[in-house]
Amino acid sequence: MKTYLKELECPKCGKKYDPSKINHLCECGTPLLVRYDLEKIAKEASPRMWEERPKGLWRYRELLPVLKDENIVSLGEGGTPVFPLRKMASEFGVREVFVKDEGLNPTGTFKARGAAVGVSKARELGVKTVAMPTAGNAGAAWAAYCARAGLGMVVAMPEDAPATTQAECMAYGAKTYLVKGLISDAGRVVRQACEKYGWFEASTLKEPYRIEGKKTMGLEIWEEFGDEMPSAIIYPTGGGVGIIGMWKAFQELRALGWLKGRLPKMVVVQAEGCAPIVRAYQEGKDKAEFFQGAQTIAAGIRVPSALGDFLVLNAVRSSGGTCVTVSDAEILETWKHISKTEGALICPEGAAAVKAIEKIKDLGIISEEDSVLVLNTGAGMKYTELLTERAVNIGTGSLVEWRDA
Repeated sequence: MKTYLKELECPKCGKKYDPSKINHLCECGTPLLVRYDLEKIAKEASPRMWEERPKGLWRYRELLPVLKDENIVSLGEGGTPVFPLRKMASEFGVREVFVKDEGLNPTGTFKARGAAVGVSKARELGVKTVAMPTAGNAGAAWAAYCARAGLGMVVAMPEDAPATTQAECMAYGAKTYLVKGLISDAGRVVRQACEKYGWFEASTLKEPYRIEGKKTMGLEIWEEFGDEMPSAIIYPTGGGVGIIGMWKAFQELRALGWLKGRLPKMVVVQAEGCAPIVRAYQEGKDKAEFFQGAQTIAAGIRVPSALGDFLVLNAVRSSGGTCVTVSDAEILETWKHISKTEGALICPEGAAAVKAIEKIKDLGIISEEDSVLVLNTGAGMKYTELLTERAVNIGTGSLVEWRDA
């Protein structure tokens, strides 16, 4: 496989790092970004090459960091569908609403993308044991890919993380620990353990390759829409790796001369009970302060502090987007409503993104002539404990008897 991996670079101080070695953060404490020889790719490759390959994450290998095919760890990730939510478009008064359903990835979430590339590169670099804090889904995904790669996996998550994802981590053989507190508390536990045991810390943005997996969402969106990209992309934001990755993908495509149309406005949505990025955006800051007392039913976006906050805010501001919040009540109401009207059981985080359409229209970010793409980051079936409605129990009776009663 021909590769174009060039170097790792700090987006703040510009220091370069050797990608053939294990790297975490820059010496200045900033997440590192993968850089490719885009000039060479532009001369030797074309989008037509991607079109001729099977759908999936690895069709974009010119813009991925794994050097050798034998190191690729795959469960069939990527290539997720985009479909319209016509009733939602009508209700919100916009031209079109699309959803990209990441719940159809392995392990049921978009986290499979980051895990596929992150674990593949970790194996290529000789890593033996991976450790990470998680709100649930990332841990499940990395546990699955580590199992497939034959690597050890250690997961620490808040004790109130969804029961489904706790069970998933253990099913894949990960050593799973529950921590009292938030994901930030789990992160502290993992950091201490990695320092003691020499494990590879895969906390959000503390290794540079998860972004590369997530950016393939942006590559797929461009392939889907071409130069007629949606007016806005709404992303439910916790650590923010997805929005960072998509914006990186769009910048790389533009630098290659392949993306010629306007770029979409990037929109962050967070829960009212945990909105560090939104607060920083509203205050005109480049860095978000720790969000005290973080709480929301949408576990995937209950992240009180994001290491890549400045990269998320840069994507939002550079694109002319915005940051908004939704309440837990709005998330639940929208979640149930979409399921009943569109037949799409998305995740609570995805429901937050759908509700945000109404809010950004009210702000004038989009108009009735615009199209919007929502990222549904996971399968709704993983969160059914939040659905309180119950089926009617008729015991040994018949439906006829029940209807006549």
